[in-house]
Amino acid sequence: MSVFITLIAALVVFSAVIAIHEFGHFAVAKLCGIQVNEFSIGMGPTLWKKVHKGTQYSLRALPVGGFVALEGEESPESRQAEDARGEREAEDVNPIPPEQRTGIPLPEAPVWQRALVMAAGAFMNFVLGFVVLIILVAAQDGAITSKTVYAVQDGALCGQTGLQAGDEILAVNGRHCFVANDILYELVRTEAYRADFTVKRDGQKVELPDVQFDTWQDENGETHMTLGFSVYGIEKTPLSVLKEAWNSTLYYGRIVFTSLADLLRGRESINNLSGPVGIVTAIGQAASYGWQDLLELLALITINLGIFNLLPFPALDGGKVVFLIIEGITGRAVPEKLQSALTVAAFGLLFALMLFATYNDIIRLVTGAM
Repeated sequence: MSVFITLIAALVVFSAVIAIHEFGHFAVAKLCGIQVNEFSIGMGPTLWKKVHKGTQYSLRALPVGGFVALEGEESPESRQAEDARGEREAEDVNPIPPEQRTGIPLPEAPVWQRALVMAAGAFMNFVLGFVVLIILVAAQDGAITSKTVYAVQDGALCGQTGLQAGDEILAVNGRHCFVANDILYELVRTEAYRADFTVKRDGQKVELPDVQFDTWQDENGETHMTLGFSVYGIEKTPLSVLKEAWNSTLYYGRIVFTSLADLLRGRESINNLSGPVGIVTAIGQAASYGWQDLLELLALITINLGIFNLLPFPALDGGKVVFLIIEGITGRAVPEKLQSALTVAAFGLLFALMLFATYNDIIRLVTGAM
């Protein structure tokens, strides 16, 4: 039963994340008057299809993935998507006859419109994350956790080294705190159980260098930090829910950036990288805890995908935007052969990275570390 729940939950999460991403490309292309030949949810053989206003809408057998086929798009990614359909009938290769096409080919659209189409998928991933977080904040029990200190425990080291009741925590170690979880996240990353705080006290910004925290050791001899203070709750209103959801979206986005930076700097080992197996396992675990945990993971995954896709890497949407920016500045498109060569090389690198991450996942599963 747990395997069944994991598979269903994984399909729901992946389908939601990919469908909303592709819908972003589709919607902006339509708004810009670009011909969309097909908008498909799923890959492989067609289960259902319908042509409406010059676009074929289809549902395909494999419920992971999807694509938008734009007229005139000849990138390696689009050709790969076409091959993945698993159908080679002429009407499926080019489903819309010329007389029914209502838009212009993608290459004929202005550069800024093409850039918007490329960025729209990632934007919709952020929108999905924001909407999911609105649901989670509205559905959580009790008040919203604030960043304002309610009380400091008697004798707590953090109180002795600077923190006071009434302090609104603005930043930890120079990083702005969007939500209360930011405080915990930054404290987990601190060394020697101390950090520099920036707080608002009596309406003034105050710097608190070297705030220290008490520690304790468990039965295995591992050291843990004691927070030593509590914070106020914020009453849930439509405005406070929206504000908390927006700040939580920023919080998740920065976690993605910080994790990537830690990986590049060597602060995190590449052996901790997870691939599809690890993600599916995490989805299954979240689903077993309840719908709220599953939605929280969905928010993290969709925001992660949005940021990842905007990286200036040739195989990603961000790389395409970079090519278009160069075209907009110079007035000349980057040579197709160069774009294709860079994209193919980038795809190879990403595929190798995925294989390595999958290997890590399998090792963790075998050793019980996952």
